[in-house]
Amino acid sequence: MPGTPGYAFDNTSEHAGGRFDALETCYDPVTFARLADLGVAAGTRCLEVGAGGGSVAGWLADRVGPSGSVLATDLEPRWMDGLPERPNLRVVRHDISKEDLPEGGFDLVHARLVLLHVPERLAALDRLVRALRPGGRLVLDEFDCGWISVLAAPTPEAAALFERTHDAVMTVVSRAGADIHWGLRTYGALRAAGLTDVASVTYAESWTGGSPGTQLHQVNIRQLAERLLGEGLTPDRLERCLRLLDDPAFAVSSYPLITTWGTRP
Repeated sequence: MPGTPGYAFDNTSEHAGGRFDALETCYDPVTFARLADLGVAAGTRCLEVGAGGGSVAGWLADRVGPSGSVLATDLEPRWMDGLPERPNLRVVRHDISKEDLPEGGFDLVHARLVLLHVPERLAALDRLVRALRPGGRLVLDEFDCGWISVLAAPTPEAAALFERTHDAVMTVVSRAGADIHWGLRTYGALRAAGLTDVASVTYAESWTGGSPGTQLHQVNIRQLAERLLGEGLTPDRLERCLRLLDDPAFAVSSYPLITTWGTRP
């Protein structure tokens, strides 16, 4: 059954808020530490693309202070409506897959888990690079969704149930245009885009049933449920998998978050 190209996890859906909450809980501390280590400080002019719930954009605005600025973009910016107002933070609706960005004015361009889902990701990457000033830095946080292992399960059948369900989720998002291994390809893509001093670092952890990480899997399964039925799963199997993800006897490795950065010459 052919898929429709585009973002499988529609940000206009009621499920988007739960996804943002889980991702922020799991990965914000990692993202904030990486950006701080890479020199984000007072006065930095930042572009946050695909800002989602806005937690990173808000942190950047506080970090760069009144002498800096943050432009936060997203396909559905309403999820940032709850952010405290900051004079140095501007939020706009923008589609990185189709629309150009202001060019040459940013010290930092950051996106987390965005290009993974954009079928036109190399064109989008070019837009991100062109938004940098000379000497500016692009930082991408991306998953390798192919590296995921069940670490513990109440039964072998339970482990197999999760693996089958996860495989179906990956099939659906791939048909929508995602590259589930994009995190591994980002380093080479940044070098091919002409950036210098390219480097990367990877973060992963264990997710126990009932944790924010396994809740991320639950949100994804619920949002894609109708399409997962088209992949041969049944309502009963989906419900059993959702219950398994609440079971503290279950544990799975997180998706590795691969942070890759480079500098515009």
